[in-house]
Amino acid sequence: MRCHYCDRDAAFAPELNGVRVGLCDAHFREQFEYLAETDALAYLRQELDVDRPE
Repeated sequence: MRCHYCDRDAAFAPELNGVRVGLCDAHFREQFEYLAETDALAYLRQELDVDRPE
C-alpha cells in the first residue's frame, strides 16, 4: 500500500468502516501530532479506557 499523501510505502494503514488509508512514517507522525493538538486523543483514551502510568 502507498501513502495517501505521497508515493512512499505505507508504514501504517489504519482502517475505519472498511476504508483503509496508507500513511508513510513521516505522514503518520504528522497526523498523530495534529491529533495530539485536538481532543481526539483524549476521546480515544476515554473510549478505550487507557490508563497512563504517572
